[in-house]
Amino acid sequence: MAFNSYVTEGFPRMTKVLLLLGLLMTSLHVTDAQIGVCYGTLGDNLPPPEEVVELYSQNNIQRMRLYNPDPAVLQALGSAGSNIQLMLGVPNEALQNIAASQGNANKWVETYVTNYTKVKFRYIAVGNEVRFSSSLAQFLHPAMKNINNAISAAGLDNQIKVSTAIETGVLIGSSYPPSTGSFYPPSAGSFQSEVRSFLDPIIIFLAENGAPLLVNIYPYFSYSANPRDISLDYALFTANKVMVQDGQLGYQNLFDSIVDAIYSALEEAGGDSMDIVVSESGWPSAGGTGATLDNARIYNTNLIHHVKGGTPKRPAKAIETYVFAMFDENNRSSELEKHWGLFLPNKQSKYPLLCRIPTATQIVFSIEWK
Repeated sequence: MAFNSYVTEGFPRMTKVLLLLGLLMTSLHVTDAQIGVCYGTLGDNLPPPEEVVELYSQNNIQRMRLYNPDPAVLQALGSAGSNIQLMLGVPNEALQNIAASQGNANKWVETYVTNYTKVKFRYIAVGNEVRFSSSLAQFLHPAMKNINNAISAAGLDNQIKVSTAIETGVLIGSSYPPSTGSFYPPSAGSFQSEVRSFLDPIIIFLAENGAPLLVNIYPYFSYSANPRDISLDYALFTANKVMVQDGQLGYQNLFDSIVDAIYSALEEAGGDSMDIVVSESGWPSAGGTGATLDNARIYNTNLIHHVKGGTPKRPAKAIETYVFAMFDENNRSSELEKHWGLFLPNKQSKYPLLCRIPTATQIVFSIEWK
């Protein structure tokens, strides 16, 4: 896209030059929202961890989600002296062992947390999208409790919160099938009855420990599953009018609708005081319906800008959000899964992340990751 489509007339010549230079920069900044990027490692051509940590720092990305406790990444985070805050995952395959005994959990925390004194841990995400119907479901809550006990015993419970990441398929959809993730209207958001026995103890645990619920939110999958009823503008944050009216609350984008449906479900389940952290959200640049480079740029840019302002249900409350993902990953199973990166494996950005000021005067400005 031509530069002059982003810069209006009326600015002094030097100001325009500086704005154009800002367009060319790859560092990403947002003032109020707390933004991170997920570091997936399912690729055989990715940069070594120390270069990845440097790339985060060069682009002012100050939060990272790491799905597995990779010692090389933890070492790189510690040796770089970076200010990157880390969400560290306990992989699903480790849940049974950690749930089996407090000693196993203590050993895990010692090996991957307390041994790395220079790493700034923020969350331990115990499990990722553990399905209530899977054989691992019975181990999730006990594993969370054991990890939390180990964190507390290490004196880190005020610094590190223990949670788990769920998918939005646990919600009941009142208009579209739940698999589409539309959840219309948001105020009717409710957890499926069959998952309540699985989720309710987790919600109580999180509320008691002042920890947020981690939620992976993907408007892309809602749109691609039902493009007839869900408009691309609604999914990309580009609708210029209210698309869904829910009582006195109006929704112009699907992301807000999903987040508020989760808030409604939590309220019904007794977690009305809890916060949500969006532990994954993004848009693919290839491999599926609507998966283009331009749509990925638009979605991720608008996501970064949007989450600092909250949702209609909780306005002016910034939503801590982790963009999926840092790199395209060529070892993922499907073609669609391989194209979610902000960067190519050679560390080149796939597109500049730009924001437009929502006024008649639109200029390019850099976005600070907090």
